[in-house]
Amino acid sequence: MPSIDLARRRLRLSDAHISVLGILVDEGQIPEDHAQAHRELREAALLDPDDKIVADLYPLVSTLMAPRVIAQAEVTGPLGTTLNGAVVGDDFLFTHERWPGEAESEYVPVEPETLVWALARMVDLHRETVVDEQEQVPAEEITSTMGTLDALLVLMEEGNAQEPEAAAAASSAPVRLAEVLAQLNTMWRLTVVWQDAAGSGGPAARALAVWDCGVEGYWVRELPAEPVAEGEAGPATTLKARRSSAREIWSLITGLLPEADELRAPAPAEGS
Repeated sequence: MPSIDLARRRLRLSDAHISVLGILVDEGQIPEDHAQAHRELREAALLDPDDKIVADLYPLVSTLMAPRVIAQAEVTGPLGTTLNGAVVGDDFLFTHERWPGEAESEYVPVEPETLVWALARMVDLHRETVVDEQEQVPAEEITSTMGTLDALLVLMEEGNAQEPEAAAAASSAPVRLAEVLAQLNTMWRLTVVWQDAAGSGGPAARALAVWDCGVEGYWVRELPAEPVAEGEAGPATTLKARRSSAREIWSLITGLLPEADELRAPAPAEGS
Protein backbone atom coordinates (compact mmCIF):
# COMPACT_ATOMS: atom_id res chain seq x y z
CA MET A 1 0.00 0.00 0.00
CA PRO A 2 1.18 3.55 -0.67
CA SER A 3 1.94 5.67 2.37
CA ILE A 4 3.51 8.93 3.46
CA ASP A 5 5.64 9.80 6.49
CA LEU A 6 5.03 13.51 6.97
CA ALA A 7 7.63 13.82 9.72
CA ARG A 8 10.42 12.83 7.33
CA ARG A 9 8.72 13.78 4.01
CA ARG A 10 9.20 10.27 2.64
CA LEU A 11 6.74 8.20 0.62
CA ARG A 12 6.21 4.59 -0.40
CA LEU A 13 4.92 4.25 -3.97
CA SER A 14 5.00 1.58 -6.67
CA ASP A 15 5.59 2.18 -10.37
CA ALA A 16 1.84 1.80 -10.89
CA HIS A 17 1.12 4.52 -8.31
CA ILE A 18 3.59 6.83 -10.07
CA SER A 19 1.89 6.11 -13.40
CA VAL A 20 -1.52 6.99 -11.97
CA LEU A 21 -0.21 10.28 -10.58
CA GLY A 22 1.25 11.16 -13.98
CA ILE A 23 -2.03 10.36 -15.73
CA LEU A 24 -3.96 12.55 -13.29
CA VAL A 25 -1.56 15.45 -13.79
CA ASP A 26 -2.16 15.15 -17.54
CA GLU A 27 -5.92 14.90 -16.87
CA GLY A 28 -6.12 11.54 -18.58
CA GLN A 29 -8.32 8.51 -18.02
CA ILE A 30 -7.07 5.83 -15.63
CA PRO A 31 -6.76 2.52 -17.54
CA GLU A 32 -8.37 -0.57 -16.10
CA ASP A 33 -5.05 -2.24 -15.28
CA HIS A 34 -4.22 0.72 -13.01
CA ALA A 35 -7.57 0.75 -11.20
CA GLN A 36 -6.21 -0.94 -8.10
CA ALA A 37 -3.29 1.47 -7.81
CA HIS A 38 -5.75 4.35 -8.25
CA ARG A 39 -7.94 2.96 -5.49
CA GLU A 40 -4.97 2.49 -3.16
CA LEU A 41 -3.92 6.13 -3.58
CA ARG A 42 -7.42 7.21 -2.60
CA GLU A 43 -7.49 4.89 0.41
CA ALA A 44 -4.13 6.26 1.56
CA ALA A 45 -5.56 9.81 1.34
CA LEU A 46 -2.94 10.79 -1.25
CA LEU A 47 -5.80 11.77 -3.55
CA ASP A 48 -8.87 13.69 -2.42
CA PRO A 49 -12.40 12.59 -3.39
CA ASP A 50 -12.10 14.63 -6.61
CA ASP A 51 -8.81 12.89 -7.52
CA LYS A 52 -6.76 16.01 -6.76
CA ILE A 53 -3.24 15.19 -5.62
CA VAL A 54 -2.64 16.30 -2.03
CA ALA A 55 -0.19 19.16 -1.48
CA ASP A 56 2.32 16.96 0.36
CA LEU A 57 2.90 15.07 -2.90
CA TYR A 58 3.66 18.20 -4.92
CA PRO A 59 7.48 18.19 -4.50
CA LEU A 60 7.79 14.59 -5.69
CA VAL A 61 5.23 14.81 -8.50
CA SER A 62 6.65 18.07 -9.87
CA THR A 63 10.14 16.55 -9.86
CA LEU A 64 9.04 13.36 -11.61
CA MET A 65 7.08 15.28 -14.25
CA ALA A 66 10.02 17.54 -15.20
CA PRO A 67 13.29 15.83 -14.28
CA ARG A 68 16.60 17.53 -15.05
CA VAL A 69 18.80 14.53 -14.22
CA ILE A 70 17.84 10.88 -13.73
CA ALA A 71 20.15 8.31 -12.10
CA GLN A 72 19.42 4.59 -12.07
CA ALA A 73 21.27 1.99 -10.01
CA GLU A 74 20.68 -1.57 -11.24
CA VAL A 75 21.99 -3.97 -8.59
CA THR A 76 22.05 -7.73 -9.18
CA GLY A 77 22.71 -10.01 -6.22
CA PRO A 78 21.55 -13.24 -4.58
CA LEU A 79 17.95 -11.98 -4.29
CA GLY A 80 17.71 -10.88 -7.93
CA THR A 81 17.88 -7.42 -9.46
CA THR A 82 16.61 -4.22 -7.88
CA LEU A 83 16.29 -0.80 -9.53
CA ASN A 84 16.97 2.21 -7.36
CA GLY A 85 17.98 5.73 -8.25
CA ALA A 86 17.53 9.46 -8.00
CA VAL A 87 15.54 12.16 -9.77
CA VAL A 88 16.77 15.76 -9.83
CA GLY A 89 14.38 18.60 -10.62
CA ASP A 90 14.72 22.36 -10.64
CA ASP A 91 13.64 22.68 -7.01
CA PHE A 92 13.80 19.22 -5.45
CA LEU A 93 15.90 16.06 -5.49
CA PHE A 94 14.52 12.65 -4.53
CA THR A 95 16.15 9.28 -4.19
CA HIS A 96 14.15 6.07 -4.45
CA GLU A 97 15.05 2.60 -3.21
CA ARG A 98 13.21 -0.72 -3.41
CA TRP A 99 13.48 -3.70 -1.12
CA PRO A 100 14.01 -6.94 -3.11
CA GLY A 101 10.71 -8.66 -3.81
CA GLU A 102 8.53 -5.65 -2.97
CA ALA A 103 6.54 -3.57 -5.46
CA GLU A 104 6.92 -0.22 -3.71
CA SER A 105 9.94 2.05 -3.46
CA GLU A 106 10.73 4.55 -0.74
CA TYR A 107 11.07 8.09 -2.10
CA VAL A 108 13.09 10.43 0.11
CA PRO A 109 14.06 14.10 -0.44
CA VAL A 110 17.81 14.72 -0.19
CA GLU A 111 20.10 17.69 -0.49
CA PRO A 112 22.14 18.05 -3.71
CA GLU A 113 25.42 17.95 -1.76
CA THR A 114 24.61 14.41 -0.58
CA LEU A 115 23.73 12.93 -3.99
CA VAL A 116 27.05 11.16 -4.58
CA TRP A 117 26.92 9.72 -1.08
CA ALA A 118 23.35 8.50 -1.67
CA LEU A 119 24.27 6.83 -4.99
CA ALA A 120 27.32 5.19 -3.42
CA ARG A 121 25.16 3.81 -0.61
CA MET A 122 22.65 2.40 -3.13
CA VAL A 123 25.37 0.21 -4.60
CA ASP A 124 26.87 -0.54 -1.17
CA LEU A 125 30.22 1.06 -1.92
CA HIS A 126 32.40 0.36 1.10
CA ARG A 127 36.02 0.32 2.15
CA GLU A 128 37.85 -2.87 1.24
CA THR A 129 38.77 -5.01 4.22
CA VAL A 130 41.65 -6.76 2.46
CA VAL A 131 43.46 -3.71 1.06
CA ASP A 132 44.82 -1.02 3.35
CA GLU A 133 43.62 2.41 2.21
CA GLN A 134 47.21 3.60 2.00
CA GLU A 135 48.23 0.71 -0.21
CA GLN A 136 48.06 0.77 -3.99
CA VAL A 137 45.54 -1.67 -5.43
CA PRO A 138 47.51 -4.04 -7.64
CA ALA A 139 47.09 -3.35 -11.35
CA GLU A 140 45.28 -6.27 -12.95
CA GLU A 141 43.06 -6.82 -15.98
CA ILE A 142 41.06 -9.78 -17.22
CA THR A 143 40.03 -10.13 -20.86
CA SER A 144 37.48 -12.59 -22.24
CA THR A 145 34.11 -12.43 -24.05
CA MET A 146 30.58 -11.71 -22.87
CA GLY A 147 29.49 -15.18 -23.97
CA THR A 148 32.15 -16.78 -21.80
CA LEU A 149 31.14 -14.60 -18.86
CA ASP A 150 27.50 -15.62 -19.22
CA ALA A 151 28.39 -19.30 -19.44
CA LEU A 152 30.58 -19.05 -16.35
CA LEU A 153 27.88 -17.26 -14.35
CA VAL A 154 25.29 -19.89 -15.31
CA LEU A 155 27.61 -22.68 -14.14
CA MET A 156 28.20 -20.95 -10.83
CA GLU A 157 24.50 -20.18 -10.28
CA GLU A 158 23.59 -23.82 -10.93
CA GLY A 159 26.34 -25.11 -8.66
CA ASN A 160 27.63 -27.44 -11.36
CA ALA A 161 31.25 -26.48 -10.72
CA GLN A 162 32.28 -25.62 -7.19
CA GLU A 163 35.98 -24.95 -7.82
CA PRO A 164 37.08 -21.99 -9.99
CA GLU A 165 39.43 -24.21 -12.00
CA ALA A 166 36.62 -26.62 -12.86
CA ALA A 167 34.23 -23.78 -13.72
CA ALA A 168 36.86 -22.16 -15.95
CA ALA A 169 37.51 -25.44 -17.78
CA ALA A 170 33.80 -26.15 -18.28
CA SER A 171 33.12 -22.68 -19.72
CA SER A 172 36.45 -22.13 -21.52
CA ALA A 173 36.98 -19.07 -19.32
CA PRO A 174 40.25 -17.70 -17.94
CA VAL A 175 40.92 -19.25 -14.54
CA ARG A 176 41.47 -15.80 -13.04
CA LEU A 177 37.97 -14.73 -14.16
CA ALA A 178 36.51 -17.77 -12.42
CA GLU A 179 38.51 -17.04 -9.26
CA VAL A 180 37.28 -13.46 -9.11
CA LEU A 181 33.64 -14.31 -9.82
CA ALA A 182 33.70 -17.09 -7.22
CA GLN A 183 33.80 -14.25 -4.65
CA LEU A 184 31.09 -12.18 -6.35
CA ASN A 185 28.72 -10.33 -4.01
CA THR A 186 26.91 -8.11 -6.53
CA MET A 187 27.16 -6.73 -10.03
CA TRP A 188 25.86 -3.22 -10.42
CA ARG A 189 25.46 -0.61 -13.10
CA LEU A 190 24.91 3.09 -12.44
CA THR A 191 23.52 5.19 -15.30
CA VAL A 192 22.97 8.96 -15.30
CA VAL A 193 20.85 10.63 -18.02
CA TRP A 194 20.16 14.32 -18.68
CA GLN A 195 19.11 16.69 -21.44
CA ASP A 196 22.35 17.80 -23.06
CA ALA A 197 23.09 21.47 -23.66
CA ALA A 198 25.36 20.67 -26.61
CA GLY A 199 24.55 19.49 -30.13
CA SER A 200 20.91 18.65 -30.67
CA GLY A 201 20.12 19.16 -27.01
CA GLY A 202 18.84 15.58 -26.79
CA PRO A 203 19.51 13.08 -24.02
CA ALA A 204 23.07 12.42 -22.91
CA ALA A 205 24.25 9.63 -20.63
CA ARG A 206 27.21 8.28 -18.71
CA ALA A 207 27.35 4.91 -16.96
CA LEU A 208 29.57 2.71 -14.84
CA ALA A 209 29.51 -1.10 -14.40
CA VAL A 210 31.21 -2.67 -11.37
CA TRP A 211 31.65 -6.11 -9.82
CA ASP A 212 31.88 -6.26 -6.02
CA CYS A 213 33.89 -9.43 -5.46
CA GLY A 214 34.52 -9.48 -1.72
CA VAL A 215 38.09 -10.52 -0.93
CA GLU A 216 38.93 -10.14 -4.64
CA GLY A 217 37.99 -6.44 -4.42
CA TYR A 218 36.20 -4.17 -6.86
CA TRP A 219 36.40 -4.63 -10.64
CA VAL A 220 35.29 -2.04 -13.21
CA ARG A 221 33.94 -3.59 -16.40
CA GLU A 222 35.59 -1.41 -19.03
CA LEU A 223 34.44 -3.39 -22.10
CA PRO A 224 31.85 -3.39 -23.42
CA ALA A 225 31.97 0.31 -22.59
CA GLU A 226 28.98 1.76 -20.81
CA PRO A 227 26.37 2.87 -21.53
CA VAL A 228 25.51 -0.29 -23.49
CA ALA A 229 22.22 -0.15 -25.38
CA GLU A 230 20.06 -3.24 -25.70
CA GLY A 231 21.36 -5.47 -28.48
CA GLU A 232 24.79 -3.79 -28.68
CA ALA A 233 26.64 -6.57 -26.87
CA GLY A 234 26.58 -10.20 -27.96
CA PRO A 235 28.39 -13.44 -27.04
CA ALA A 236 31.44 -12.49 -29.13
CA THR A 237 31.74 -8.98 -27.64
CA THR A 238 35.05 -8.41 -25.86
CA LEU A 239 34.91 -8.35 -22.07
CA LYS A 240 37.57 -6.46 -20.13
CA ALA A 241 37.47 -5.98 -16.36
CA ARG A 242 40.03 -3.98 -14.37
CA ARG A 243 40.79 -4.19 -10.65
CA SER A 244 39.81 -0.97 -8.90
CA SER A 245 39.32 0.46 -5.42
CA ALA A 246 36.52 2.03 -3.44
CA ARG A 247 38.37 5.35 -3.55
CA GLU A 248 38.56 5.32 -7.36
CA ILE A 249 34.97 4.15 -7.76
CA TRP A 250 33.79 7.06 -5.60
CA SER A 251 35.53 9.38 -8.06
CA LEU A 252 34.01 7.54 -11.02
CA ILE A 253 30.52 7.92 -9.55
CA THR A 254 31.14 11.63 -9.05
CA GLY A 255 32.25 11.88 -12.68
CA LEU A 256 28.97 10.45 -13.92
CA LEU A 257 27.05 13.54 -12.86
CA PRO A 258 26.77 16.35 -15.43
CA GLU A 259 28.39 19.71 -14.86
CA ALA A 260 26.19 22.81 -14.94
CA ASP A 261 27.31 23.75 -18.46
CA GLU A 262 26.28 20.29 -19.75
CA LEU A 263 22.66 20.74 -18.74
CA ARG A 264 20.14 22.26 -21.10
CA ALA A 265 18.48 25.35 -19.63
CA PRO A 266 15.01 24.69 -18.20
CA ALA A 267 12.08 25.57 -20.44
CA PRO A 268 10.55 28.97 -19.63
CA ALA A 269 7.30 28.92 -17.69
CA GLU A 270 4.12 29.37 -19.69
CA GLY A 271 3.14 33.00 -20.09
CA SER A 272 6.64 34.32 -19.36
